[in-house]
Amino acid sequence: MFQSALRTSLSLHRSTVSSSLRSQSFRRFLSQEARTKIQAAVTEYPVVLFMKGNPEQPMCGFSRGVVKILSAFDIPPEKFKTYNVLEDLELRTGIKEFSEWPTIPQLYVNGEFVGGSDIALSMFQSGELETLLEQHGVIPKVSS
Repeated sequence: MFQSALRTSLSLHRSTVSSSLRSQSFRRFLSQEARTKIQAAVTEYPVVLFMKGNPEQPMCGFSRGVVKILSAFDIPPEKFKTYNVLEDLELRTGIKEFSEWPTIPQLYVNGEFVGGSDIALSMFQSGELETLLEQHGVIPKVSS
């Protein structure tokens, strides 16, 4: 899905950048087309997780941790989508540029970047994540 947009933008960009700047610019360039595709992905569902692996078989401890946190809320499948960044190198690098966050996993709620595993854990422990999910209608509000 993301490969062709990023490949096209990177090949066009490479041809316009001098050799000495190429490696720096290659890492820091995301085309408008790629940005648009990633934006569509993060807004496609109320909760979106870019992770290594999938919820049934996470490929790193940090991704596994965020999946466990989210599973505590019983988010309905129609409100939750994951993307395996290990299946698409361009997505793996593009999402980092998009969010300006250097690590995976990356959690989005209602199209907004929430953070990685440490932030998700902290928000889970403080109750902020539950509140955020309730505010956006992802999970029902718990009556006090």
